[in-house]
Amino acid sequence: MHMPVRDVIIVGAGPSGLSAAIACKQRGLDYVVLEQGVLVNSIFRFPPQMVFFTTPELLEIGGVPLTSPYDKPTRGEALTYYRKVVDKYDLQISCDERVLAIDREPGGSGEEGQLFAIETGSSRGVRRVRHGRHVILAIGYYDHPVMIGVPGEDGPHVSHYYREPHPHFRQRVVIVGGGNSAAEAALEIFRAGGHVTIVHRAPTLKSTIKYWVRPDIENRIKAGSIAARFGWIAKEIRPTSVVLARCGAGRAGEEPEAELPADYIYLLTGYRADNALLSRAGVALNERMAPVHDPVTFETNVPGLFVAGGATAGVDTGTIFIENGRFHGEKIVEVIARRSGA
Repeated sequence: MHMPVRDVIIVGAGPSGLSAAIACKQRGLDYVVLEQGVLVNSIFRFPPQMVFFTTPELLEIGGVPLTSPYDKPTRGEALTYYRKVVDKYDLQISCDERVLAIDREPGGSGEEGQLFAIETGSSRGVRRVRHGRHVILAIGYYDHPVMIGVPGEDGPHVSHYYREPHPHFRQRVVIVGGGNSAAEAALEIFRAGGHVTIVHRAPTLKSTIKYWVRPDIENRIKAGSIAARFGWIAKEIRPTSVVLARCGAGRAGEEPEAELPADYIYLLTGYRADNALLSRAGVALNERMAPVHDPVTFETNVPGLFVAGGATAGVDTGTIFIENGRFHGEKIVEVIARRSGA
């Protein structure tokens, strides 16, 4: 049976993957985009009422304008926009197809002699293997929450993603984290009638909080309408409470542990790219857990395997956003086109 070999297999249908697909289409390269979830899965997983930090034109790809009546586009507008882009370019995307393994196989001769075999699986148990000469990993990081590794973290009343406040009316909610997600979730839940406590290991909230959110959360904490435990970490999650431990040595006479009653717990402690997939594919990681790659071509130490967008960041996820990650795809495809003579 003849197996089709594509020029490029793109993993991830986020903004970086889509811009790579557009570049492939424009250069006549045979490509397919594999997406484990839905189109722009990370943006889909944002809270429904989320507003981007950025202005509309910085989210644009493929020269398609994103028009918004607001200074800052909303999640809903972004979803509409990326659907429009996919339709305009008629991009080939296979959703609900998760990449399980990336292996190299010999095939043909010379420099272009190697092929990648990509094993995938769907939520319905469909397994298949796809073949390509080049692979672009545009896998982002939002699908992999940073686990804090405490007992009870997988409980039914615990989540690493915040959606909306309504279920928490009159509930006691503990939010672990000190960044933007934690601050926005705390404010929304408080305004929807929940009783919120923020638990954060550092003495203050992170400096990266959106400038219009910061005074709001700081004032609520000062007023005591949102409780905050700075310098504490979650040690254990129980069915109706969270056990906290103090970071470092407390002052004399202070308790080293505390138990907070909790109906629901959000662990908003950040996200990382799927390093296991990268490592299994033979990609080396540096001390910041980022894939080793050429900063100009984005090619990893595995020839023919490229990283784009959030997948390049390692633990420094604050350095890659849609605004800059959307340009990686074009640069990579330029390199591939040159090599393929396209």
